[in-house]
Amino acid sequence: MPRALELALVLLSSPLWLAAMGVVALALLPGGRPLLFRQRRPGLGGRPFTILKFRTMRPGPGTDAERVTRVGRVLRATSLDELPELINVLRGEMALVGPRPLLMAYLAEYTPEERHRHDVRPGITGWAQVHGRNAIPRAEKIRYDLEYVARRSTALDFKILFLTLFHLKGN
Repeated sequence: MPRALELALVLLSSPLWLAAMGVVALALLPGGRPLLFRQRRPGLGGRPFTILKFRTMRPGPGTDAERVTRVGRVLRATSLDELPELINVLRGEMALVGPRPLLMAYLAEYTPEERHRHDVRPGITGWAQVHGRNAIPRAEKIRYDLEYVARRSTALDFKILFLTLFHLKGN
């Protein structure tokens, strides 16, 4: 994906960033900080990087489901919590399209074939996201990721970006 397109998306999305930062801060009162959630994820070649997202949960005890704020549910359902990943794209750690970066703990579980999902930079959206997102099991996501790696092209990237627009409601 051209760097100019990535930069344009950051600039065009800046009003959404400001709105999301404001509602995240309000939802997390008192304190409201940090606004960003950071977590180590495997990137290209399985090398770790720190993924950035808007925080959607309150700190403290309880299950993840209990700690997610109302605003957090909306941000997750619309994928607006992932806007800060555009910074990861600009840093070269992620791409707009590619396999979603799963947790570091899964690296040890991959078969040699499944490790090929790390032959490309992870993406904000990907082939698995437009085929079911969180509604499909991890093994199926990996199958779609491997299919993407094998078929990767600019045309497929644009197709995935287009299809992503129809999957933002949170499957």
